[in-house]
Amino acid sequence: MIAELKKDVELRMKKSVDALHSELTKLRTGRAHPSLLDHVMVSYYGNDTPLNQVAAINVTDARTLTISPWEKTLVSAIEKAILTANLGLNPATSGTVIRVPMPPLSEERRKEMIKVARSEAENGRVSVRNVRRDANNHLKEQIKKKLITEDEERRAQDEIQKITDRFIKDVDKILAAKEAELMEV
Repeated sequence: MIAELKKDVELRMKKSVDALHSELTKLRTGRAHPSLLDHVMVSYYGNDTPLNQVAAINVTDARTLTISPWEKTLVSAIEKAILTANLGLNPATSGTVIRVPMPPLSEERRKEMIKVARSEAENGRVSVRNVRRDANNHLKEQIKKKLITEDEERRAQDEIQKITDRFIKDVDKILAAKEAELMEV
């Protein structure tokens, strides 16, 4: 019973850390990366469709993305979607291929990005702690129902705290890596 709870806690905390990781990949560094355009939606036959489902996104060099739409008619729609996504990117079309150069980040913009990254990391920590709180509440309910002893509860809480500490360290490592990446010139 306690083993199942620990497995559930680990799984939920891992999901929280993974969510943080995916949020931080959306933060733009000076480097080109296809995931920067993950949340760009293109109007495709009247429906908003993710860009990566209507075109191939490739990295040609460290500062340029190349987008090859599946249909030639989508070129202008993709260009418009990138401009309206407020990413600070200016796509350039040459025939059926759209090139998206990554402008270098200013020092001020880098510091803003770090603030956003820290905020996202704090949200990740809060999410991990919420999982711990839920698990501890579940243990207290188990004691009230007399399904486990107080010693078992205390031992389980200690183990859950160790798991929590491990995932908080993971969040801190991810944040440190992102900050280093953002400050790279």
